[in-house]
Amino acid sequence: MTVAAQTVPVADLIRAAAARLREAGVDTPDHDAKLLLAHAAGREPRDVDKAMLMGETWTVPDGFDAMVARRASREPLQYVTGHAPFRYLDLQVGPGVFIPRPETELVVQEGLDWLTAQHGLYSPRVVDLCAGSGAIGLAVASEVPGAQVWAVELSERTAAWTKRNLEAVARINPQVGYNYQLEIGDATSRGTLAALDGTVDLVISNPPYVPESQIPEQPEVRDHDPALALYGGSADGTLIPERIIERAFALLRPGGLFVMEHDIMQGDRLAAYAHVAGFATAVTHNDYTGRPRYLTAEKGA
Repeated sequence: MTVAAQTVPVADLIRAAAARLREAGVDTPDHDAKLLLAHAAGREPRDVDKAMLMGETWTVPDGFDAMVARRASREPLQYVTGHAPFRYLDLQVGPGVFIPRPETELVVQEGLDWLTAQHGLYSPRVVDLCAGSGAIGLAVASEVPGAQVWAVELSERTAAWTKRNLEAVARINPQVGYNYQLEIGDATSRGTLAALDGTVDLVISNPPYVPESQIPEQPEVRDHDPALALYGGSADGTLIPERIIERAFALLRPGGLFVMEHDIMQGDRLAAYAHVAGFATAVTHNDYTGRPRYLTAEKGA
């Protein structure tokens, strides 16, 4: 005689998991518990919400307890589930790759608006410096079907994630596979993509910019995001962004645009540096919280 697996009220599962995460210091314990249960059960988060509302009972999914334990150890939620949403993409992430953040979606939108709405460029040349997971470049290639995108990533380990995401996106949208090229190299080097110098419409970047004097307090960031993708190479974090500015200026055609994410304390300095590097205009823009988060600079015609 087969004994049926024991079922547990979904609300109780969430309550217990959230309590464990809360005790571990996780900022959003209820949210994370719901996402982990949905992932473990192969369902959508809305299914968890509905089950809680309706008082449903579920069999505890295999692996759920282990996933909660990983999150309680302050491993990033996205590493535990293995993916992170970014605009219209679902990107694979894990150890060795920087997890894309919502504020970077604004950086992409700024570039897309300039290309299409403002200038009607539907077959542009675009360069993504410091590609990471591929979030920026793959979003551009997906949302502007005629765009030719070159992406540069220094870390071989990180580039493996870029390639995984390229393959996944290309399976859904084969044109991206033809239009996206990954270069493993130093994004600040004059020799990287040198053949494109003076011909690129848009350069877009989320470089390492965290000041080395300000180690992040969150364990998810401090202990798991790769240091190569975090720290900007100097006490104030501007060394690498400044070199990215210089490389972007060389890559752009006259009239081209550069968009770069930065730390909330770096805007004025980087805008001034962009002017010194030769850009005709340089302006810092705010993120969703009203803090200066990214730079746009146009190369003179």
